[in-house]
Amino acid sequence: MNTFREEVLSKALKMLKKYPLCNHCLGRQFAMLGHGVENAERGAAIKLVLTLNAHAVALEKKREGVKLLKTLAFNGFSKNAEKILQKIAKKPGKGKHGKCYLCENAFQKIHTYVEKAVETLNLYEYRSFVVGVELPVEIEEREDEFKAEFQVKHGENLRNEFGRVIGKKISEIAGKPVNHKTPDIVVLLNPFTGQLRLQINPLYISGRYRKLARGIPQAKWICTQCRGKGCPRCGGTGKMYPESVEELISMPILKAAQGTKTSFHASGREDVDARMLGAGRPFVVEVNEPRKRFLDLKALEMEINEQADGKIEVLGLKFADKAMVRRLKKAEAAQKLYRVLVEFDREVSEDELSLLESKLANTMIRQKTPRRVLHRRANLTREKYIYKVEVKKLTPKMAEIRIRCQGGLYIKELVTGDEGRTIPSVSQILNVNARPLELDVLEVRLKEE
Repeated sequence: MNTFREEVLSKALKMLKKYPLCNHCLGRQFAMLGHGVENAERGAAIKLVLTLNAHAVALEKKREGVKLLKTLAFNGFSKNAEKILQKIAKKPGKGKHGKCYLCENAFQKIHTYVEKAVETLNLYEYRSFVVGVELPVEIEEREDEFKAEFQVKHGENLRNEFGRVIGKKISEIAGKPVNHKTPDIVVLLNPFTGQLRLQINPLYISGRYRKLARGIPQAKWICTQCRGKGCPRCGGTGKMYPESVEELISMPILKAAQGTKTSFHASGREDVDARMLGAGRPFVVEVNEPRKRFLDLKALEMEINEQADGKIEVLGLKFADKAMVRRLKKAEAAQKLYRVLVEFDREVSEDELSLLESKLANTMIRQKTPRRVLHRRANLTREKYIYKVEVKKLTPKMAEIRIRCQGGLYIKELVTGDEGRTIPSVSQILNVNARPLELDVLEVRLKEE
């Protein structure tokens, strides 16, 4: 044990003889030795023991003791060593204290950085934060070379200590916890330049929407002619449709959260002329750089529905996270229930409709990308499964068909056949020209439900 202690003290003294080191930077080289002690305390303790040893040597009238005390006074910035030198009538020398070789005295400025960070953080609502430290390349290289020179085995790197110490002090003042996994805000600081900026992580709000009116796209549809700049075709709006589900939901949320922009994520989408009924389609609104996070979601839900004026309705708003967005994307192929009103070019019998049920139920449908979306979708062949089909005759030439199927199946093309690009289809099975009149999504079932 004594040998190891002597080894630590000997290595620390070698460091101080060659380089000026503050308490933080000396203690950091032995950070893994002992728990519950900050590096500054560890460095001060090592310097104190070295000072006591040097004082004992000096009292024996040995020049080495005075030399060591001067090293500790100047390269170790030790007030104790300075006082001892003065007491034994050995002036510490004329020279000024220099900068710490590793941190250049940046740890002395921590209080200023913490105050600046807290002041900036006060502009935002947040539950937790973490500090990210940006260091000049030459500083990191210098520390690496230092560790290699002295074969440091139990040290902590400079970046970690800055982040930990600054984070602890901000937490004490702001009353907010440090969260390394999912912080609301990342405080990015360069302790050598004083540059500070915040990375505001997104706010996620999930729910379900019902689209009660036809003729509304899910996403904002930019005018294909002017690319959003405004032209006669779009009436100067830059959009093909005056409003969308995305805008009706996202704009009130963006305003309440005081963010910079939003992204709308949903489990699939319905056609512009289709309604989304039943319990609604799952969605997540991602708000970038929100200043407000502690939102009254019930009040926000009421505001969205009131402003939508019966066109759409949102249900069950709640706070979410990025993992929810990933689950939505994976769930796009989950089960969906559709209702489509179909018109035939001739009268169809009850027996034919019964045949249609049996032929489509429990069947794998092969669909090439529909012609109507080839301009924006890759020309692929997709296989989608139909679980159940129910057909209700309305008139000799009209029927209502309910289809429970795997998500991603194009229902309109399932009806028409899309000139043979969808097999089998209603038109093919009945040997008629079938045309979809109205389409509604009745259910979107996620896998975990």
